[in-house]
Amino acid sequence: MQAILWVFDLDNTLHDANGYIFPHINRSMTAYLQEHLQLSEADANALRQRYWRQYGATLSGLMRHHGTNPDHFLYHTHQFPELAKMVLRTPHLRQVLRRLPGQKVVFSNAPQHYARAVLRLLKVADLFDDVVAVEQTRYRPKPDFAGFRHVMHQHRVKARQCVMVEDSLENLQAAKRLGMRTVWVNAGNRLPACVDVKISAIGQLPGVAHRLNLTSRETNDSDFE
Repeated sequence: MQAILWVFDLDNTLHDANGYIFPHINRSMTAYLQEHLQLSEADANALRQRYWRQYGATLSGLMRHHGTNPDHFLYHTHQFPELAKMVLRTPHLRQVLRRLPGQKVVFSNAPQHYARAVLRLLKVADLFDDVVAVEQTRYRPKPDFAGFRHVMHQHRVKARQCVMVEDSLENLQAAKRLGMRTVWVNAGNRLPACVDVKISAIGQLPGVAHRLNLTSRETNDSDFE
C-alpha cells in the first residue's frame, strides 16, 4: 500500500468560518485597504472583492499592484482577540480525522499564527504532521501550484498519493491538474469533473474514503515532475 497524504484546507473545511471569522477578516481587509490605499470604505470593499475573484486571494492583488508587504498585511488583517468565541467546532472532528489512514497536513491560504490557533481551538492540532500556511508558499496562495508543490516536496510524496479536501472548487481544479485525488466539501448537488468525491460535511469523509481507491490506483512516474 502506498503512503497516503491527506491535505486539508482549514476554513470552511475543518470548521465553519462563514458565521464569524470570514466577516471579521473581510472587515479587517477592507479597513486595511482604506488606510493604506486611501480609499473610501465602498471602494476598498470593492477592490478587496475584485482581487479575491481575480487572483484567488486579496493579498495577491495587493502585492502585484501595490507592493504591499505580505507580513504586514497578514498580521493586521488576522487579529482575533476573541477567536475562541468565533470558532464553530465541527462535531466529532477528532474522531473523524483519526479514522483516516495515512499522514495529515493542513494547507491554508491563511497565515501560520491564525491556522495553528484555530487547530488548537478545534482540539486537533496534534493530529496533523504539518501546517502549510501562506508564508510557506512564498505568498503564492492557492490555487497557485507553488503551495501544492511545496507540500509534495516537503513530505516526499507524489501527487497520486495525495488527497486534497477542500471547499473551494478553484483550488480542487489545481489539485486535480497536478494529479491529486479530490474531495469537495459542498452542500450542493453538482459534481464537477475535477471532483472525485463530494461530501456536504467533513464528518462524512471516513464513510466515503473507500471511493477514492486509496490502495489500488494506477501509478504514473510523471505525476510529480
